[in-house]
Amino acid sequence: MLKSILIVMYLTVIPFFIALYKAFKLLNYIDRDIAFSELSIKALKNIKYCAVTISVLYAAIMPFIYLLADIDDAPGAILIGLVLTFAPIVIAVFAAVLEKLLKHALDIKSENDLTV
Repeated sequence: MLKSILIVMYLTVIPFFIALYKAFKLLNYIDRDIAFSELSIKALKNIKYCAVTISVLYAAIMPFIYLLADIDDAPGAILIGLVLTFAPIVIAVFAAVLEKLLKHALDIKSENDLTV
């Protein structure tokens, strides 16, 4: 039971570092004044998918965390498991909202570029 929890925790490192790399690239796009581009929208979309993946992986081990907390009589472990599950959902929602806003701003920018 403990090994499966650790395996999933190690697996969540992969999407975390992918999202961290994409966030770094997004900051570079903002620094180079190309924030309103398809590259930024792609980076936000990848961050959203990585956050959802992390949340799904932690939700998959919630029954094991519940059993472990029930055996040890530690309700705080369940709370930590819930935080680890719902925090990436908040990040995914925030990235999705930013993606939609950026896509809308890009559409308005391209429309204004055509109207001269």
